[in-house]
Amino acid sequence: MTTTMISSFNSNHINSKALNCILWNTPNISSPRPNLFSSTKRRRLQQIRKKKAHDQATGGDMVSTLISSIAVDETTTTLPVELTALVSVRKSLKLSIQDMMLHWFGNGNHDHFTHHKEKEKSLVLQLVSTETEAESMKPKLSHEAILDWSKDLNLNLILGAEKSSYEVKFEVDPKFGMPGAITVSNKYEKELYLDSINIEGVVNIACNSWIQPDKDSSEKRIFFSTKAYLPDETPAGLKELREMELRQLRGDGTGLRLPSDRTYDYDTYNDIGKPDEGIEYIRSTLGGNYTHPHPRRCRTGRPPTSTDDNMESPENEYKRIYVPRDEEFEEAKQGALDVGKLKGILRHIIPTLTTIASRDSNVFKGYADINCLYSTDMSLPKILNKVQEFLKFDPPKLISGLTSCCLPDEEFGRQAIAGMNPMSIQRLTVFPPVSKLDSSTYGPQESALKEEHIIGHLHGMSIQQALEENKLFILDYHDIFLPYLDQINALDDRRAYGTRTILFLTSLGTLKPISIELSLPPTNSDSPSKQVLTPPVDATTNWLWQIGKAHVSSNDACAHQLIHHWLRTHACMEPLIIAAHRQLSVMHPIYKLLKPHMRYTLKINALARQFLINAGGVIESNFTAGKYCMEMSCAAYRDWWRFDLEGLPADLLRRGMAVPDSTQVHGIRLVIEDYPYATDGLLIWSAIETLVRTYVNYYYPDASAVNFDTELQAWYNESINLGHADLRHASWWPKLSTPDDLTSILATIIWLTSAQHAALNNGQYPYGGYVPTRSPHMRRLLPEEHDPEYTTFMQDPQKYFLSSFPSLLEATKYMAAIDIISAHSPDEEYIGDRKDLSTWSADTVIIEAFYRFSMEMRRIEKEIERRNTDSNLRNRCGAGVSPYELLMPSSEPGVTCRGVPNSISI
Repeated sequence: MTTTMISSFNSNHINSKALNCILWNTPNISSPRPNLFSSTKRRRLQQIRKKKAHDQATGGDMVSTLISSIAVDETTTTLPVELTALVSVRKSLKLSIQDMMLHWFGNGNHDHFTHHKEKEKSLVLQLVSTETEAESMKPKLSHEAILDWSKDLNLNLILGAEKSSYEVKFEVDPKFGMPGAITVSNKYEKELYLDSINIEGVVNIACNSWIQPDKDSSEKRIFFSTKAYLPDETPAGLKELREMELRQLRGDGTGLRLPSDRTYDYDTYNDIGKPDEGIEYIRSTLGGNYTHPHPRRCRTGRPPTSTDDNMESPENEYKRIYVPRDEEFEEAKQGALDVGKLKGILRHIIPTLTTIASRDSNVFKGYADINCLYSTDMSLPKILNKVQEFLKFDPPKLISGLTSCCLPDEEFGRQAIAGMNPMSIQRLTVFPPVSKLDSSTYGPQESALKEEHIIGHLHGMSIQQALEENKLFILDYHDIFLPYLDQINALDDRRAYGTRTILFLTSLGTLKPISIELSLPPTNSDSPSKQVLTPPVDATTNWLWQIGKAHVSSNDACAHQLIHHWLRTHACMEPLIIAAHRQLSVMHPIYKLLKPHMRYTLKINALARQFLINAGGVIESNFTAGKYCMEMSCAAYRDWWRFDLEGLPADLLRRGMAVPDSTQVHGIRLVIEDYPYATDGLLIWSAIETLVRTYVNYYYPDASAVNFDTELQAWYNESINLGHADLRHASWWPKLSTPDDLTSILATIIWLTSAQHAALNNGQYPYGGYVPTRSPHMRRLLPEEHDPEYTTFMQDPQKYFLSSFPSLLEATKYMAAIDIISAHSPDEEYIGDRKDLSTWSADTVIIEAFYRFSMEMRRIEKEIERRNTDSNLRNRCGAGVSPYELLMPSSEPGVTCRGVPNSISI
């Protein structure tokens, strides 16, 4: 029997329907557990409801009234008690349309809904008690309740309405005890979405789950509890179900996965290559080796390629890649992505036609070629504006403050702390900077930067004084790029350096670039492998400076995407999510806490393997490293990533952007006071940490509770030993022995999946959609005087500058991709909002903690709004300066450059 176990109080009914929940879960009750379903009890509850209105008006203690009323004589009745429930369901839009056609154009008898097949074409529901039968020790069960479509076929369901409600009847024994769950078997032909179950006077359950057709008799169950239980607190009637559910979710590690499966397992990234399409599409397996270490992904069970038994065959782009059914997108989410793809295709039409008609299609000829890509003329008639929306791009946020294609120095510096990648900048502690690469392979470790390059830009300070007063900062991509530059520069239309940029903190609190070092691997030629640019003094040095900054921005865009965005959030969080599903029961309090922060992540990562990080995908096609992109990401994982330094305060300390200070709320003091990402981020970090600490201390009062939680320890150990197997022996993994350890680990996970990802993802189009100011790759190096291209540069420096960027077609493909992944879907769930609060309806400490957290998010939003209007904060306020809103908690759908979703959902 394919059975779904559902049980989670609906938060929409906390005030009116939580009465029995309070009764069931009140901890300090010395009397025996009452019979909740006796007729006497039901009459008493009616009296309590009447008294509730009076108590609310007079301030009476409702909880005390409920507690004092629970002692009921179970001998007053022996007849079964009938309970009425309203079951809300919905089908997918596709199935709804099919059923609508059958309804209107069928033969009139609707055979698939006929009454004589009611059990075969319906939902079958059963209540499960927390108690067991005395003899069999099996859970007590109610009689089966049948949801029969034929009794009252609701046309709303057929027409695709959001949901429709059906009435069912439960019969339970008077000594049934406390309900712990509901089983649901789907006898209908297709999967159905079970929205909620409302048992009048007893319990309200928010299900929010797809129920698969019951085609066989195997015991497959989804299990959601009415309450959070630690493993050793599980009621006797639910223990067997708890264990059975986890066995099902783990699977046996074999077999092809079907779309309806709910199995979670690990695999290496052995599916991003396309060896069957040719040697140029062969990619190394990521994970399972020292050369290319990588976090694990969710296993799909696809067959190997025809050319390599160790490589899994990639999914066709028109075929849905497997993720467990519960991880699939809802229709609103998928619909929003489909619309984004359609817009991307349509917006590519004009550039394609332009390229066909042009003899010189590889370059932008002038600023007009770039500006014509955007729908800037809003004076058109309404219908033409609608057409323009689908044929042209919305102007990115940055355009409003620009007067040319060149990024001003002030904006260049500002984006290092208030742009789409505020995580690369570091405080400079040693000058000149020194490489950590092997000098025998990559040349001298010393930088070409000298005192004379920067001393004139320090406002009278010495270099030592500037270092000591925390005035010098660096964007250092030298060691990241240099090992790959020979391969990158051998690719068609790819030219790159390993860059270092020194920035000076002015008296106004803003950053200004004062020198750029451009490095290539050492060669035997007379050409130097390193060159230094300084702020311009004439027209020629101005254009060289602009090209140099463009190369830095290209390095930054690549590091942002491959390391900070993909690796640190998407890839490194997936193993912890897989382990949570495999080792933490859905009734475990930590699972319940993390659930909204795991939504859609496995699906979006699967799509990334199919379209973004795969051979020839969006990442390889657009970013500097090309086919070596994922190798670069693997190197960062091996040499640099550390989970213990992923929390915001630890990351800021690691980069020297903060120093320890016990007098501060967060225990650190920022060295740049107006660092928008950090100042806003610390507000959210603090709120997360406070919530998690309250939650953890409620369930784990001491270290022994943490150490003896078998599911918790199994989750963390598996996350490391299987999910991050290539780094499992690292000494820096945090211990999990105390409530403080658990608080730190969970706060880090929630931070990374919510605010950290939002700060890195949601600004990609607003800050990167104007390609000349943040090109994903460059096609020309800096012109040198002995090169033939130098004459071309001197004659038309603007043309040379624009020809360094991706072509028109490349640019529009890239813009379409980042426009899609920067958008919020209509069903997005934002930080501070939870749909499952009824799980803790009797645990006032937890409810109050979530309420305070939600209110804190609102306060943070108002504080960010205030900061964005403070003229003293010049990195987020001023003429032509974009306000920093990436960590603003709420948002509308679409590309808004704000909003913090609960999870990595795009």
